Amino acid sequence: MHQFLKEYLTVHGYWVLFIWTFLEGEAGLILAGFLAFDRCLNLGGVILTAFSGAFFGDQFYFYVGRWQGERLVKLFSLLARRFHKALRLIEKYGTVVAFTSRYTYGFRIILPVVLGITTFPGGTFCRINILSALTWAIAFSLAGYMFGAGAAVFVDDVSRYEQYLMIILASLIALVWIFHLTYSRRRRRFARKRLRRMRRARGCQP
Repeated sequence: MHQFLKEYLTVHGYWVLFIWTFLEGEAGLILAGFLAFDRCLNLGGVILTAFSGAFFGDQFYFYVGRWQGERLVKLFSLLARRFHKALRLIEKYGTVVAFTSRYTYGFRIILPVVLGITTFPGGTFCRINILSALTWAIAFSLAGYMFGAGAAVFVDDVSRYEQYLMIILASLIALVWIFHLTYSRRRRRFARKRLRRMRRARGCQP
């Protein structure tokens, strides 16, 4: 099974990575960076593919927002709730949001859509998106690659333990994701409790 997966990723890995980065984020890119260290993929090809997926993905979401954003906000309640939070971020930080949207967990798709709904210039977004997608692709590709390099310090033949190292890497990514999700939920619960206390305090005022 492991050998089949390795051969499949060697042949089709770039297409899978492109679709992954177009739709989502860094977990698959980190794994691809590790496979580049093990020479199943080429590091330059991984970075270029991830850059292309991230860039075209954000451009797509931006113009979805420009052409159909208001309609989507009316149709989907989740998007409507995220819309107001994203809009506050854009109003507060301006063009910085266009650069960091790819790094923002929970908003990486919503923020380009909301930027498209606003009057944010398309040309400016494109230029910022090029820089953002490139730095993102390099950073997370190298994270996976350096994981492989670090493992090579402790084991003589990385390819021999590849399946175990991939499991360890996938587990670390999952733990980070679970921690981030749990932390975000706790923050939201704290914010809702604080809001309820403020409302009760206002209700008690004469």
